[in-house]
Amino acid sequence: MNPTKEPSFRESVDLMFNHAVALMDLPPGLEEKIRVCNATYTVRFGVRLRGQLHTFTGYRSVHSEHMEPVKGGIRYALAVNQDEVEALAALMTYKCALVEAPFGGSKGGLCIDPREWDEHELEQITRRFSYELIKRDLIHPSQNVPAPDMGTGEREMAWIADQYNRMNTTDINSRACVTGKPPHAGGIAGRVEATGRGVQYALREFFRHPEDIAAAGLSGTLDGKRVIVQGLGNVGYHAAHFLTVEDGAKIIGIVERDGGLYSETGLNVEAVAKWIRAHGGVKGCTEGTYVEDASSLLEEDCDILIPAAIEGVINLGNVERVKAPLIIEAANGPVTAGADAFLRERGTVIIPDMYANAGGVTVSYFEWVKNLSHIRFGRMQRRQEEARHQLVVDQLEDLSNALGKTWSPAPDFKEKYLRGADELELVRSGLDDTMRVAYQSMREVWHGRDDVTDLRTAAYLVSIGRVAESYRAKGL
Repeated sequence: MNPTKEPSFRESVDLMFNHAVALMDLPPGLEEKIRVCNATYTVRFGVRLRGQLHTFTGYRSVHSEHMEPVKGGIRYALAVNQDEVEALAALMTYKCALVEAPFGGSKGGLCIDPREWDEHELEQITRRFSYELIKRDLIHPSQNVPAPDMGTGEREMAWIADQYNRMNTTDINSRACVTGKPPHAGGIAGRVEATGRGVQYALREFFRHPEDIAAAGLSGTLDGKRVIVQGLGNVGYHAAHFLTVEDGAKIIGIVERDGGLYSETGLNVEAVAKWIRAHGGVKGCTEGTYVEDASSLLEEDCDILIPAAIEGVINLGNVERVKAPLIIEAANGPVTAGADAFLRERGTVIIPDMYANAGGVTVSYFEWVKNLSHIRFGRMQRRQEEARHQLVVDQLEDLSNALGKTWSPAPDFKEKYLRGADELELVRSGLDDTMRVAYQSMREVWHGRDDVTDLRTAAYLVSIGRVAESYRAKGL
């Protein structure tokens, strides 16, 4: 295959959209309204650092306002450009519709390598970028709510929230202007792990359906499945961690910027993550075998491949050598449109990005609701739940005594049953339910229509249909 014919990320999203809408009966005008990006704001601002003025370029794109506020992360990367940001904003529209989060789609980006600047400098840059967006209502609790993305995290979100509060001192809902904040700054338990946890829940739901497992040429459960993860950042790490610790999967390969690690018997994810935090890459790590050509690990034999870093890593140049029967897109757009068509033809099952990595926006939705309600989840009902459960336990013990028998439950039964759900448990429960329901909506289309042969097309059909209904309800 000729890699020079590779579509760009933006073109890939458009091609996949076109493939789906060709199977729908939408009026041409409505189809075009859903396709196009409503607006993109480009800002170039200066910050005086290290004795001189540095100019930075940033973007905030709004794809669809069929629901408001619009939602989408802000990424810091040198490769950020308008086409990428607009494609990511479109994906956010479809992703929110698929998981029924009441948001339109947006995305932001800043052309910067965050590793080149120290913390104080990054704060100055972030605050100035935020200022430029806030004064145009491109960061606002009821209009546009950013979140972390590649190169950003809790720290940057806290700076953005504080900058908004400084500029809107009387807005009682100011904390809801951004999600992904630290818990002490209005964040929510479980947000950092959310996207990786969502990947785990997506795989769990997939493996609940024997018909779907068979479609991928697999059998059994997640226990013992051989997994290769590309990118051990926040998403890849949490997905790998939960899949190994809770589901018994085996991480046999980890792909990073400076190389990869491989072990047929399984890698210690915690040890690798600790090494990466200390050294900035996997080179020199004693876990498994070091592979200099990290991308070659994408082509190794495995059961599940999890691309969890950047777009376009599976493309026309390597797709013929990718052996994994099941690919779950933890990153945005890791499989190009050309590669997707090839894999679809071959019968590889792809759990698409707009569903697989929707855990982040789902828990961001929970955080936004928490900020607007001004109360943490579980605070009102937790102890009442415990009291009601205690009544049941007391009655069981009284009944046992009346029958002259001793009730001997499992050692930790009482503790688990009596404990009311805290915020983290409620967040995980809500995320699990969201991922299950969204998968079932895709699955219904996948297995219910003869003209739909893959989950990505099914996901687009579900999400575009919901966006279309929203626009129709507005009279468009």
